[in-house]
Amino acid sequence: MADQIGYSQKVMEHFMNPHNVGGVIENPDGYGKVGNPVCGGDIMEIFIRVRDDVIEDIRFRTFGCGSAIATSSMVTDMAKGKTLEEAMKITRDDVATELDGLPPRKMHCSNLAADALHAAIEDYRGGKQKQGG
Repeated sequence: MADQIGYSQKVMEHFMNPHNVGGVIENPDGYGKVGNPVCGGDIMEIFIRVRDDVIEDIRFRTFGCGSAIATSSMVTDMAKGKTLEEAMKITRDDVATELDGLPPRKMHCSNLAADALHAAIEDYRGGKQKQGG
């Protein structure tokens, strides 16, 4: 059925059983929120816990379609255990590739997960890291 609607098996797996979802990290080291109201209102939030420049824990909350949930799940898997520098190099295309592709109509609006990850890292670098927190 997934193939009939243009979604890979990996997209369906991450949509049906997302990883690192919910359980918001209290007082996160970094927080990123992005959205695309033009495309139906996908909103993604990513929370990170950083230790020794490595993403030790990562969680997300996403309000959106199945592709938005799947990309959020995948990007958290990709970033966990990576250094901040490595995580900043994760692109929207990397996420889509890891999911074995997304339907073309979903690429631009649903794959905001890498942007939310980058925003969380920038939040960490811009504020809390300087405060020693």
